Formats: sequence, C-alpha cells, structure tokens
Amino acid sequence: MSSVVAEPVSICGLGPMGGPIAGRLLDAGSHLTVWNRTPSRTDPFVARGASFALTPSDAALPIVLTVLPDLPQVEGILAGDDGLLAGWAARGVSHPVLVVHGTTSPVDTAAFARTMEREHGVSVVDAPLSGGTIGAAAGTLSIMVGGDPMIARHAEPIFRLYGRVIRYFGPAGSGALAKACNQIVVASTVAAISEALSLAARAGLEKSTVIEILEGGLAASEVLRQKKSKWLSADYTEGGSAANQLKDLRFVEEAARELSIDLPVSTAVMSLFAEMVAAGEGELDHTGVIRVVERRAELNDE
Repeated sequence: MSSVVAEPVSICGLGPMGGPIAGRLLDAGSHLTVWNRTPSRTDPFVARGASFALTPSDAALPIVLTVLPDLPQVEGILAGDDGLLAGWAARGVSHPVLVVHGTTSPVDTAAFARTMEREHGVSVVDAPLSGGTIGAAAGTLSIMVGGDPMIARHAEPIFRLYGRVIRYFGPAGSGALAKACNQIVVASTVAAISEALSLAARAGLEKSTVIEILEGGLAASEVLRQKKSKWLSADYTEGGSAANQLKDLRFVEEAARELSIDLPVSTAVMSLFAEMVAAGEGELDHTGVIRVVERRAELNDE
C-alpha cells in the first residue's frame, strides 16, 4: 500500500478499532503519532515507526483522529496542561481538525462541534465507523461523515486508508445520525438471528444447519457472516459489547424523540439489550442477547 497522506496525523485510542486503523496508517507510510491511556498499547506501533505521545498534548497535530467509545472520553483529553487544546496552542496550530470516530449522540455531537469551533477554533468532523475490527484491519470500513464539507474533503485521503465506503452527510452530527441508522439495522439483525436460532433450538433443529440456510438466502448479512461463530460456539466473551449496543440504541431513541418519529422495532430491540445489561452481561458480545431470549423461554416453561 503506497502512502497518499503526506501530512502528519495522530491517533488517540488504540483499542479494538483504533489499533487496526493505526496499523493501516503505518502500512501506508503515514507519519503517525499514537497516544493511548494505557501507554503499553502504543508499543507495537512505535516499534513500526510511529511516534510516541505520552499525553494527549503530545499528540496535538493539525489532524487528530480519536477512536474512543463516546463523546465524554473525547472531551476528557481536551482540557488541562496535558490536553489537546494546550498542545495545539503550544505548537501554534491555529485551526486544528478533530475527527471523532466513536459512536456518539447526534444531538450532543452537533452541540459539541459548535462549541469547539466557537470557543477554540477547532473543526470537528464526526466520522463514525461500521464494519467491525475485521473491516478496520482489512481497510473496508464504512465511514459516515459530518462536518464542514471542505474540512471533510481534506480528511478523506486519510479515511481512504481504512475505509471503502466513505459518504458525507452534512453538518456535524450528521455522521452520528447516519451511524444511528446503521445501528438500528445491526442491533435488530443481531436480535432477529438470536430469536431465529432460539426458535430452531426449541424445535430440535440443528443450529449450524439453520445458519447455513440463512446464509444461502435473503436472510444472509454481514452480521451473520462475521458473528456466526459466536452463536455456534455460544462463546460471547469478546467482541462488540452489549453495553455499547445499548448506548447506541439510546442515541437512536434520543434522535427519534428530537425528530418526532416512532421507531417500534428499535424500542423493542433496546428493551432486550437493556435486559441483558441489567443481568450483568453488558461486557459480553452483543450476540449474547440470545441468552435473554433463551431465559424468557425458560420462564415460560415454569
């Protein structure tokens, strides 16, 4: 992969998505600076040529990518002597670009972007991701972009190093709203497959054979392709957490309320994930919602 990004870029957050993205940037020969709250996570990337940032301030380049769970975590690396704002000021970066790759509230993101521009001269581009860790590593993510169109266009060559489908939707918050739409489909598909497999097991059908049938017809999906091993093994210990899925669905609920639209499927699916999190299973992969369906069936047997 040849480099198409000449200017330096930093990435804050080297978790399940940030790590593969950093790897893609290094593969392309980008001048990359990396920061993570747990410094040891930067070691593999520094070994490959990335510059180490001890604090967010050290990562305050003109373009900063944040791959953090939610907006509060982004806000948490801005202020103070060690924050991005201090770093940009010290380097004389007059109009930095802050890319928010996490899944955030569309309403809060729009307000955050206005505040950052008005008070600090920072352009916020919200660019949530879809495609999971597999897509991040393969460079096939879908990236939903909101923000100033000129700034978004300037950042696009970076996005193309790890994204395949990159679409601009409008002002800041628009990318987050597009991600909310994406999460309706993801969460509903996970729940629907879980219900289908629970019904099949209840009737004595072989789970693996049912999955083969689903894969071969109209019910096939990327969710099923990436996640089928979870349902087959009943091992839900790693992956995209149910707690994050519930967080995303609450953003859907918030946006629907703001836009005065009723989303009955999303509401029903959100109740399943709320039940899973309340049962202490929030850190499990979201496919573990099948446990909620199975427990409800067991209650019917009593």
